[in-house]
Amino acid sequence: MSPRRRTAAMVTVTVAGLAIATYLTIVHYTGGEAICQLSGGCEKVQTSSYADLAGVPVALLGLIGYAAILATFALPSGDRVRLLRVLLTGGGFAFSAYLTYAEVFVIEAICQWCVASAVVMTILLVLTAIDFVQPPDDRDDRYSSLADTPVS
Repeated sequence: MSPRRRTAAMVTVTVAGLAIATYLTIVHYTGGEAICQLSGGCEKVQTSSYADLAGVPVALLGLIGYAAILATFALPSGDRVRLLRVLLTGGGFAFSAYLTYAEVFVIEAICQWCVASAVVMTILLVLTAIDFVQPPDDRDDRYSSLADTPVS
């Protein structure tokens, strides 16, 4: 995959994650119920003790995390920015894995939105890791940041 396409894929997947987290944050703050067609466990997960971390909704933490990842694409390109993306997505992946464990083994309910976010974060971790390990000769730094992407 070319650097330009990889960057486009990372941005697209990040926006998808941001949309999921935004939806869950809205559901949390409006007191509504998440649309949960596949498993029926969204309400149980969303009202569990795992839905908040130190009083902050996990959905809001996800929204902030995805926004931070998206913001890295506006930074000047370089190895440090690529490393930052790997660190952010790695942290998001680890937190998603912990929450998925809690869903399956503690809460005993599955939220399809949470699973979708975990899948998005997994894809992002893979893409950002691939982007980071590309040898300098095999990548084109012009397309590792939205700020540097030429407008056609």
